[in-house]
Amino acid sequence: MSQSLLPFILFALVASISPGPTNLLMLAHGAREGMRASLVPILAACGAAAAVVLLVGLGLGELLIRHPLAQQAMSWAGVIWLSWLALRMLRSAGEPLDTSAGKTFGPLSAASLQVVNPKVWMMAVAVIGVFAAPSLPVWQLALVFLLIALPCMAAWAVLGVGSARWLQAPGRLLWFNRGLAGLLLVSAWAAVLS
Repeated sequence: MSQSLLPFILFALVASISPGPTNLLMLAHGAREGMRASLVPILAACGAAAAVVLLVGLGLGELLIRHPLAQQAMSWAGVIWLSWLALRMLRSAGEPLDTSAGKTFGPLSAASLQVVNPKVWMMAVAVIGVFAAPSLPVWQLALVFLLIALPCMAAWAVLGVGSARWLQAPGRLLWFNRGLAGLLLVSAWAAVLS
């Protein structure tokens, strides 16, 4: 085992389990759609985040560092999209949970969110800068990150599933959606305003 693998595992665990836009949306998705319907978006989001780590390790991170305008454009695209998702959550604030409704956060949305999320790219740059070494190649970092991110994001969906029964009361669902929408807006805008 590489000396840098254990510190990387700890980093990946903290980065994957901490609240962020994708985890908050997975919480809401789990509450609305259930665990089974959340599995594919979880796989897509985690796979996309691992792919970003791999792409940064293969040189795309250097390109973003050299072209700050591209990085800034990506950040703003992510903020605009996250703001739109938050507004959608606010609009559906009083609707009772209906698991037969169409999926609110499918695999393409989950993967795309990771690709435009500036926090994911900065995390990937940090991963490559700190942990990549001849004894720990980039593809292994991406794979380990994927294997850690999957159960972490699934935990957020499980929290959502667990809250679904409690959220059947329209007043509770209203405040749940408002709270998640607010947290989503704060996490999105904090990234570009910091």
